[in-house]
Amino acid sequence: MYINITDSETADNKGSSSGLVHYLDKENRMDKERRPELWFNQERHSIQSYETMQAIDTNVAKLGRADSKFFLINISPSQKEIAFLKEKYGEQGAKEQLKAYAAKVMDEYAMNFKRPGINSNNDLLWFGKLENYRYYSHKDLEVKQRLKNRGERKPGEQMHVQVIVSRKDVTNKVKLSPMNNSRGKNAAHSQKLGQFDRSAFKQSGETLFDQYFSFERGFTDTYRYANEQKKGNLDQRIALHAEKRSQETGQKLRPAQKQQQNAPIKNYGKTQVPANILQIALAKAGTEVAPIIPRKKKKRKNNEQQQDQGLSL
Repeated sequence: MYINITDSETADNKGSSSGLVHYLDKENRMDKERRPELWFNQERHSIQSYETMQAIDTNVAKLGRADSKFFLINISPSQKEIAFLKEKYGEQGAKEQLKAYAAKVMDEYAMNFKRPGINSNNDLLWFGKLENYRYYSHKDLEVKQRLKNRGERKPGEQMHVQVIVSRKDVTNKVKLSPMNNSRGKNAAHSQKLGQFDRSAFKQSGETLFDQYFSFERGFTDTYRYANEQKKGNLDQRIALHAEKRSQETGQKLRPAQKQQQNAPIKNYGKTQVPANILQIALAKAGTEVAPIIPRKKKKRKNNEQQQDQGLSL
């Protein structure tokens, strides 16, 4: 799951949202055969483009000319995740489920600010737009190598959601910026603008997807793995690869082996010993045999000795 927050994809976010709204309507203009995808939020799923633009552009009380007026949140499932949704819910069902998931992501967005009165997506002014395709741009390597043309559709599953969220809350009173990096370290700054941890927000979106859809995510597909691979120090990457090997070893175990590893603790009198620890200890012993300590045989005393000692009857 890829979740990212930007100022805007094609236009400056310090003015009107009209340029961005127009850009995100591109599929409706390009694909006349497909039913148009309208905007949605937590209340409605058939919002017209002009309603979105008007609501965002008028929710700017006490924002200056140089202030950001809105932000763009990109919610992009992987091809594996999209295929999972379509298999589970069907083509149209997957779209509706992804929209419902986007609303829950906006709940996480609201709670990440840790501001009184900002507790869910109902406290935000936001509008989502589902897109079915992605297109090559001048930044793509395939375009630079002249293997693909700019504007050409990318192959595979590309369904995703773009969300425009206002800088001001739904009451047009509270300023909220996800670009604030204080993370609560600067109390005065956080009190004024709200703290926001973008890394925690991305992680919460992934966890939410897995829990909401009962999706089993591979270790190398996690945000944590990708993030530490890219930004982690040497010790973190070494620990990450060790954890990866451990995960892979666990997956290769036969069911009987897994059952033995997860066997309950056996009670031997006063001391409780996990069954798997006993197995490990025995395995480490291997074929080693305990040394044989010879026992000295006692010599039988003859009758004469017994008589001398007064032991005979």
